[in-house]
Parts: sequence; structure tokens; C-alpha cells
Amino acid sequence: MNKILQKQVLAPTLKQIIVEAPLIAKKAKAGQFVILRIHEKGERIPLTIADYDRDNGTITMIFQEVGSSTKRLGLLEIGDEILDLVGPLGQPTEHPAGAKRIVCVGGGVGVAPVYPEAKELHESGVEIISIVGARNEELLFYLDNMKAVSKELHVTTDDGSKGRKGFVTDVLKELIESDKGIDAVIAIGPMPMMKAVSDLTKNYGLKTIVSLNSLMVDGTGMCGGCRVTIGNETKFACIDGPAFDAHEVDFIEQMRRLRMYQIEEKVEDCRCGEGME
Repeated sequence: MNKILQKQVLAPTLKQIIVEAPLIAKKAKAGQFVILRIHEKGERIPLTIADYDRDNGTITMIFQEVGSSTKRLGLLEIGDEILDLVGPLGQPTEHPAGAKRIVCVGGGVGVAPVYPEAKELHESGVEIISIVGARNEELLFYLDNMKAVSKELHVTTDDGSKGRKGFVTDVLKELIESDKGIDAVIAIGPMPMMKAVSDLTKNYGLKTIVSLNSLMVDGTGMCGGCRVTIGNETKFACIDGPAFDAHEVDFIEQMRRLRMYQIEEKVEDCRCGEGME
């Protein structure tokens, strides 16, 4: 079992935990994820590895309490142990070869998976321009982390409570048209945001990578729950991704699939707290 060493509330319903997991930390790379289960009857929860520390043998995970399982995870405290923790899963993100300047866009909780991308690219010598967006200031997090690995950091909020009022695509469009020599874009966040970024960059022929938060059960390609259509081919986000060429993703299909179990999730959410060990 894997012990929780640190826990931090980043924003309402948004929590970070650092967990003892030396074998996963040893192999983890940007873009990969883990699947955990907190009790024997529990749902398997896929979470991005937001950071890792190979020397201390720990990984960092950030999660939003949106359903019963993540709310139960949020009840765990420092010293508690996670029953199952499997990873690293998925493919490391394949960054564009030869790119010298990349824009990293993180929307909402998507900042958690975009941070390791920016950090890894920064450490390899790529110049990073970051755009971080959220509905309001209260939901922003990791600004210092993103600033530390970026030449420029732009912040947007829907209500204007922090940074620029508007959307990440507003800033991205200006950056592209200001001829900053951008070679590629990595965008991670809500599906509508990633679609909007993809639609924008497609107009400029700008290479764009997104990471899909598809429905997953086992993380090994066996269940088929994370099926995605990429360039008219069927792929599985857990073993072929989760990062894909944004311009090849069927976003409409993905958004439809993410809505498939909304009723069941609401029913289960009402039972949150039952079955805890």
C-alpha cells in the first residue's frame, strides 16, 4: 500500500496529495498517469502524475472532487494508505522534434497535467510560454510552478477576478498573431477548451497536442471504455495516449461519451460515504 505523505487543499474541491511510490516515481514521465483504488469495493480512479521526485520516491497527484470516489479520496489524510496504486500507465507525451518555443495551455484542473509537460520541456531547453485559465481566481493553482518553468505566464479568468478577463484562446490567438515563432501548442483542460484551442490552431497549421480525460476502468486497453477516434481510427486513450494530435481528435464523440454516465454518477454521489472502510 502507498502512504499519503502530504496533503494540500489547492482550491475548493481541488486537492493535492503526495504519495510514497518509489517504483512509479522511478519511471514516470510527462503525460503518464496512475490508477488507484482506495478500498476493495472502490471504483478505479485514473489520475495524472502531476509531478514526481525520483530521489524521494514520491509522486504528486491532483484531483477535483466531482464524484463519490474522488470525494472519498479527499477524505483521506496524511498517514492514510491507498489500497492499490498502479502505474505509470499510458504513453509519455511525444513532444514535437526540433521545437524551440512551445505554448502550454492549462485550463482548470488541466494545469495539473500540463505542468509536467512544461517542466520536462523547459529542462530540455525548450522555451515555454504558458497560459493558465480558470473560471475565477479561487480556482487557480500552480501559478508559481508554471512561472518557474516559463519565459512568459499569462493568466485568464472568466470573471476577470485574476489576470485577464476572458478565455485562454483569446491570449493564444494574440500570441500566434504576434509572430512569436511558436512551433507547437500543448493544451490540457476541459474538452470544450481543448476543442476550442484545436479549432484555433488548425487555422494556422500549428501542431497541437491534447491529453484526453476519457472514461477508464482498467487502464490496460482491456475494457474499451476509453475508446477514442483519432484520424478516423479507433484508439484507446489508456494505452495509445492519453496525448494525441488535437487536429485528429473527434471531440464531438468524446464529449458525448463523457456524458454517458451522468445519471449513474449523480445517484452514486448521493451515496457518498457508504462503504468506507
